[in-house]
Amino acid sequence: MRKKMQAALEAMPPDVAAAKSRRACQAVLALEEFRSARAVMLYVPIPGEVDVVPLFQAAWQDGKAVLVPQVFWLKWRMIPVICRSLADEDLTPPHFGIRHPRHSQPWPLEEIDLVIAPALAFDRRGHRLGRGGGFYDRFLASPQLQVIDCGLGFAEQVVDELPIGGEDHPLDILVTDQDVLRFEHHH
Repeated sequence: MRKKMQAALEAMPPDVAAAKSRRACQAVLALEEFRSARAVMLYVPIPGEVDVVPLFQAAWQDGKAVLVPQVFWLKWRMIPVICRSLADEDLTPPHFGIRHPRHSQPWPLEEIDLVIAPALAFDRRGHRLGRGGGFYDRFLASPQLQVIDCGLGFAEQVVDELPIGGEDHPLDILVTDQDVLRFEHHH
């Protein structure tokens, strides 16, 4: 499943991915949960993920705190840090494609309102399949976190049902370039 999805994403022409990213971002910007969030966690996009630069710009303009994950590979965990710029000189060089602000200021988990999470695949029941590290699943399961979890992806990344592991953390909302799905979970 991961290999197949990766191949499908790599085959998507850049202009198609850009147009779909714009549509998906417009759908996020229209969410009440995004508009009312004071602190929103985004991600520094890599190829194959929805380009969320418009969400950074909108959130900054709105005076929101904008956070991105800083991944600690050896500890298998990630923490939210403040992001004030996506300029190359303000980000670390990529490590497995992942970048974060050079000057990392951590942000308290209990003060995040909305987490926008990428994945390799999503299903129509609100589950996500990450790239294999389980970073988001562990992060989203943090007891201090009282957030709305919103998955963001291309319509091509949505399947009917994913094989669910025990660590899986279900989403509240899934946004793609075609749909906004909302899930009722009993956490």
